[in-house]
Amino acid sequence: MYEIRIHSRGGQGGVTAARLLALAAFRDGKYATACPFYGAERRGAPVVSYVRIDDQPIRIYSQIRNPDLVVVLDPSVMEVVDVLHGLKQGGKVLINGTDTEKIHGVAACAVDLTGIALREKLVVAGSPILNTPVLGALAKMGIITVDSAKKAIREMFSDERNVRAAEAAFRELVI
Repeated sequence: MYEIRIHSRGGQGGVTAARLLALAAFRDGKYATACPFYGAERRGAPVVSYVRIDDQPIRIYSQIRNPDLVVVLDPSVMEVVDVLHGLKQGGKVLINGTDTEKIHGVAACAVDLTGIALREKLVVAGSPILNTPVLGALAKMGIITVDSAKKAIREMFSDERNVRAAEAAFRELVI
């Protein structure tokens, strides 16, 4: 089972990113679950979402304590949350931005999801929406296929800017 923990802030699309990732994995013929974890948070508060992907049915629906991959949609969350806590040995980190120097001793890669969202004008209430571009980056990392990412995005959103954002993140992520 491959387990992913997504750290974001309310309103950035982290919960939707988890749902999209699970849907894309399902489109790839896998089993997948998505589970958000938040209380009475408001826009801007830290939020955590979890995704499990496997070739077998998944019977666990809970928080992920030891992820294989940590996704950080807002690097400022790292100032208040230990995003690396419990990361499995050999685990990876995907961070929104261009600076991975904050991630010492961990295989980390970065892509400017915010810049991509702003270029595509994917903004709601003044905040760039990062859920669709991150799907492209996850496809580049081999978590899902780019075709399943596009299918999942089109199932959830009719605006093609979302697909273009995913394609841009796929192209721009350097592994």
